[in-house]
Amino acid sequence: MFTEKGGKPERQAPHYMVVEACEWLASWHLDSGFVKIPVGEFDLNTVSFTYGDMHPTFSPNVNDDKEYRKKLYTYAEILKVIEKYGLPQAWNADDRFGPERYIEVQIWSDQTVGRYR
Repeated sequence: MFTEKGGKPERQAPHYMVVEACEWLASWHLDSGFVKIPVGEFDLNTVSFTYGDMHPTFSPNVNDDKEYRKKLYTYAEILKVIEKYGLPQAWNADDRFGPERYIEVQIWSDQTVGRYR
């Protein structure tokens, strides 16, 4: 799906990140932290997004007919989805409204991520 949208992966598997901080993810560890990387540092041809975690987004067991299910987005596309729905960590912090808790980012390059390791 990524290459069909013009994506140019440089890796076999992506690095996984999320858009903005997510308290739910931070709660998994006693001493968690996060790295904030400005989107302008990425080659957007090497970045894709799912509205929610990729696994429930594409799961055959999640059939709630939400328009963002089973879809992969480019940066320009995910901005429109965020404008329409907001950030899942803001409206679904307690998991009452479905499996989406954050926007997942798939980084298909080592270039930018490597500078922050």
